[in-house]
Amino acid sequence: MSSERRRKLAAVKVLDSWALLCYLEQEPGFEKMIDLFEKAVESSKPLLMCIVNWGEVYYQIVRRFGDQKAQEIEQLIQTFPITLVEANKELTREAARIKATKRMAYADCFAVALARLKKAELYTGDPEFRAVEKDVKVVWL
Repeated sequence: MSSERRRKLAAVKVLDSWALLCYLEQEPGFEKMIDLFEKAVESSKPLLMCIVNWGEVYYQIVRRFGDQKAQEIEQLIQTFPITLVEANKELTREAARIKATKRMAYADCFAVALARLKKAELYTGDPEFRAVEKDVKVVWL
């Protein structure tokens, strides 16, 4: 395995809700998410997602398809190589600082804060994240 491939496998990766929804709905970026999941399994290094962003996914599924479908999707997500990160005081403080200085949704600030604190790459397709490209490494799906 090349050193570049090892480095990419080793990098910490954070998912925004957009990334997970694009996978679940098989929208553009879906293939990149499959590759990302495969690499996470291959490297035994799960992807990270803030519980707030997971909540965004959950509420959108409830809104569109109902509570039963959301519960089914919740069980499916538990099989993915994703570790959910609780929104503790440190993470929430960092998200609040980002919200105070950037024009983006508060929930999105949690994904940015997690990526910043973990020195991670942030995977999304949400154009709102252009506002933080200088703060964290955004990987576009």
